[in-house]
Amino acid sequence: MNIEAVIQAFETSADVKNEFIRTHAERVVEVGQLLIRAFRDGRKVLLFGNGGSATDASHLAAEFVGRYRRDRDPLPALALACDMAAITCIANDYDYTDIFSRQVQAHGRKGDVAIAISTSGNSLNVIRGVEAATDRGLVTVAWTGAIGGKVGDLVDYCFRVPSSVTARIQECHITLGHVLCEFIEERLFGDQG
Repeated sequence: MNIEAVIQAFETSADVKNEFIRTHAERVVEVGQLLIRAFRDGRKVLLFGNGGSATDASHLAAEFVGRYRRDRDPLPALALACDMAAITCIANDYDYTDIFSRQVQAHGRKGDVAIAISTSGNSLNVIRGVEAATDRGLVTVAWTGAIGGKVGDLVDYCFRVPSSVTARIQECHITLGHVLCEFIEERLFGDQG
């Protein structure tokens, strides 16, 4: 990789994010307000995905429970790819495709929010997690790539990143997560400094 390729990678990443926000700005605000209502009502957010999407889910759950930019009360969020005992138990005793759905059934309650993160939108365990969330009355949100996959058709709100390149999709996903954290902290805790 030469310097031109490095510059091109950064420019492409920025272009994807700019195109994304041009088409999704209103939906970002809408989902931000939805999450604020859920937190105010004592609801929680369940986040899940595989691989890099699992780490995004974990990262964002930590931002909610810990903090993003300001000291404030913790917000209830749980990343479902972090409990290795539960994951290996479910995968061994049931099936790997059930690792998120069983946890959603255990932890999810009506009015909670499920955020499914999948660059392809076709990961069967993520699809089953969304189906379980819908069955339990959770509000469902998906972050996907350009196609949206099957999961994009199953959720209440879908954020489709306009790219088919996994790295560019993931870069946009984490930016979306950070922007939502910032939006929520400002609206819920703006007076706390």
